[in-house]
Amino acid sequence: MTEISKEYGAALFMLACEEHEQKKYAQALDRVKNVFLENPRYADMLSSPSISLEERLNAIEAAFADTVPEHVLSYLKLMCEKGRISCFTESVDVYKALLDESERVANAVITSAVELTSEEKRKLIEKLELMNKGRVQAEYFVDSSLLGGLIVEIDGRIMDGSLRHRLYDVKEVMNT
Repeated sequence: MTEISKEYGAALFMLACEEHEQKKYAQALDRVKNVFLENPRYADMLSSPSISLEERLNAIEAAFADTVPEHVLSYLKLMCEKGRISCFTESVDVYKALLDESERVANAVITSAVELTSEEKRKLIEKLELMNKGRVQAEYFVDSSLLGGLIVEIDGRIMDGSLRHRLYDVKEVMNT
């Protein structure tokens, strides 16, 4: 994460808080981010010095004026004017992290040896929410090399309950 992305994302988040529009801005930022991801040449065009600034700002206006709040549109234009549009995606990530933190939402990456059932996912989320004293959003992955169990990474902490890890622990005890 660049310092510039952090500054821009934090500034927009503060503005959204003043306006009490944090979620609305997050949804708008997601729409713009998706456009950039689906059309990488569009972001390249917005940062191209061979195209006049006026044309680039008009392109932003034409593409987003009817779909995002005024302050988000101004944010895009400011990033374009300052030559920082390449930091947009990272700044959205900063914004979303600040939103999650303000709402006490933890993000978890859960890797299991086999696909978890809906009931297992529900119970796991309930336990994680109790541990974190807040809401948990999870992303699930399957890694058959785990042999069994799961690994949960939540806000920088790793809880490794995999069979592979347990076998490694047993091996370490045997080698000492």
